Amino acid sequence: MKHQKVIIWLKKARTSLDKILSMLEEEKYCIDIIQQNLAVIWLLKSANLNLLEWHLNGCVKKAINAKNETEVEAKMQELVKVMNLAQSK
Repeated sequence: MKHQKVIIWLKKARTSLDKILSMLEEEKYCIDIIQQNLAVIWLLKSANLNLLEWHLNGCVKKAINAKNETEVEAKMQELVKVMNLAQSK
C-alpha cells in the first residue's frame, strides 16, 4: 500500500489523542499532556508532508509528463492554496 506510513502515523495520532483526553480527564501533569500533544502534532505534520511528496511525485509529475498545461496550472494552484493554508495555521 502506497500510504502505509501515513496510515500508521494517523493511527498513532488517533491513539495519542485518546490518551491525551484520558490524561485531561484524570487531571494529569500539564507538561506530560503537552508532550503528548506535541507528539500528535509531529505525527500529523509528518503525515501531511508525506502526502504532499506523494502528490508531487505522482499527480503533479503525471500532469507535467502529459504536457497538459491546464492540468499543470491547476496542480500548481492547488499547491499554492495548500501552502497558504499551512502558513496560516
